[in-house]
Amino acid sequence: MAGLFPLVVIKGAGDLASGVAIRLHRAGFPVVMTEIALPLAVRRTVAFAQAVFDGVCMVEEVRGRLCAGPDAAAITRDGDIAVVVDPAATLVQQLHPMVVVDAIMAKRNMGTQRSDARLVVALGPGFTAGVDCHAVVETNRGHNLGRVIWQGCAEADTGTPGELPGVGKRATRVLRAPAPGYVRGAYAIGDRVAEGAVVATIQTTAGPDSLAIANIVAPFDGLLRGLIHPLVPVTRDMKIGDLDPRADPTYCHTVSDKSLAIGGGVLEAVLQAMNLNWNVGELA
Repeated sequence: MAGLFPLVVIKGAGDLASGVAIRLHRAGFPVVMTEIALPLAVRRTVAFAQAVFDGVCMVEEVRGRLCAGPDAAAITRDGDIAVVVDPAATLVQQLHPMVVVDAIMAKRNMGTQRSDARLVVALGPGFTAGVDCHAVVETNRGHNLGRVIWQGCAEADTGTPGELPGVGKRATRVLRAPAPGYVRGAYAIGDRVAEGAVVATIQTTAGPDSLAIANIVAPFDGLLRGLIHPLVPVTRDMKIGDLDPRADPTYCHTVSDKSLAIGGGVLEAVLQAMNLNWNVGELA
């Protein structure tokens, strides 16, 4: 089935990028994802970035496989999503995909150009449709989430994580590092955590003999929905975890509504471009 559809290269393999990959893969598109050597993904159970650490990972029923760049096409022909450690996304020049999706979520353009492919789609703020990409997909929760923008920009970054039921504005679901170091979890992703419990500690090194520097304490009762990999060095105030007050364990292991909405927007943009024989200027 994948042979009927053009190749898509997605820059980034975090949870939002993985939602995009899932939507495209299920629709029949072959997908290759690029990542950095030590991915910063927090929601690792629903991010193909985990393949960088484990070699193979599953997001719902879809398998991601770590591979070298030249092997990416073979991986997609086998029906899997290829994950390549390629921080500069040099695969774009090597594979010449019809579609490139910038899903790094850096809130700024890290080098994507409209000339990278016949269709270049970017997620969220930091891009201007018609300037450095063809289309932007809105990532901010609310009325426009997942909307495809063919002219202009997405909403500005608020710097505030979306609220979840049961917490409101009294506490944030995002767990941040109180000091630089490495995160050692006291709980596994999907575990129930009580308010005041030590979720994780910041350690001096990633090794077994490292010393604890600081504790990360749960601000409310919830399920640990995400925690950064223990091999990733973190900086002070960096996002390292996600605590979900809704207490539904399935949310820890399934792609989020936000990710699916954004993925739907990307799929819409690709199908529109294909229907216009890639004359995306008609959509501007």
